Amino acid sequence: MKSGSGDEVAEQLALAIHEHRLAPGTKLNEDEVGEIYGVSRTIVRTALQRLSHDRLITLRRNRGAFVAQPTIREAREVFEARALLEPRTARSAAERTTPADVARLQAHIDEEHRAVAAGNAGLALRQSGLFHLEIARIADQDTIAEFIAQLVARSSLIIALYWQRRNALCESHAHHALVHALAERDGDRADELMKGHLLDLVSSLDLRHLPSAPRSLREALGA
Repeated sequence: MKSGSGDEVAEQLALAIHEHRLAPGTKLNEDEVGEIYGVSRTIVRTALQRLSHDRLITLRRNRGAFVAQPTIREAREVFEARALLEPRTARSAAERTTPADVARLQAHIDEEHRAVAAGNAGLALRQSGLFHLEIARIADQDTIAEFIAQLVARSSLIIALYWQRRNALCESHAHHALVHALAERDGDRADELMKGHLLDLVSSLDLRHLPSAPRSLREALGA
């Protein structure tokens, strides 16, 4: 990326975070990020400020920027918030789902399965998050969708830190069942399926201790 904007750098870093190439706790050195993406420190700072606003990174005075590292308490609160919002959103989406919506949801599932087959768990989880955001979009509740987008982004960090069942993606058919409920416009079923799905996600986490330190920035970004 030559002469990229702050937004472009932020998007690239956010993608690396969502795909678990940049682990929680990774230090984002301004000079190193600028060298990797071929941009100035001013642009890097703009990108880091945006990511800080989105709570994907933490800016520490006199220490620099780090990929956010949610605590166990924060992890529980994020999934509690999702459990409050997303089942009702799935119910609302069921009232509005069109065949085109079903096709888009199925495309996310297909991409998720391809990533699992390729052994890319981070990309698979990214597609899983996009699936949830698509349901929020279908529900046509912009304010709630913004909250869900923030929670899904933070969930990616939480899963990167605390995921203990790496085969959970292969075990779960919740997304298929949700698509079927939405296609049938069955709001009650969509609500219940989303509740169960989020409970299953929490059960795949080991919310007892923090894991070991992350890889280096250059190693994580393949630079």
